[in-house]
Amino acid sequence: MTRYVIGPDVAIRLAHDQAEIAGEHQLLAPTLLRSQTLSLLYQQVHRGETTKKDAEQRLNYIRGLRIRLLGDRVLQAVAWQVADQLGWPDTFVAEYVALTQLQADALITLDEQLAHTVRKLVTVAPIDVLS
Repeated sequence: MTRYVIGPDVAIRLAHDQAEIAGEHQLLAPTLLRSQTLSLLYQQVHRGETTKKDAEQRLNYIRGLRIRLLGDRVLQAVAWQVADQLGWPDTFVAEYVALTQLQADALITLDEQLAHTVRKLVTVAPIDVLS
């Protein structure tokens, strides 16, 4: 089984595409994924980029994904180290990198700049590997 850490950008894309995740993959994310996806979808509705109905459908899809959500003390400590090492102003994205280092085979992100930045620390995979 291949383990992938996904961020809110990937979760929302998967929901938008109603993607089916291959059974041999396990998805992981920090517990903050729930709040981030909720906030990002709310912002899309607020800006008029999507309807409330579509946002609710995407949230329901994300809630139905088999994602192992983690947020323990070790993850937080490693996220602190990652953020410090990369000079980031906060630890939000660092939690995804830290979780990849600790428990996953690769990080999936749609953010090319982030992918480039963290390639020295973790393996980065394209979203296509999930289907």
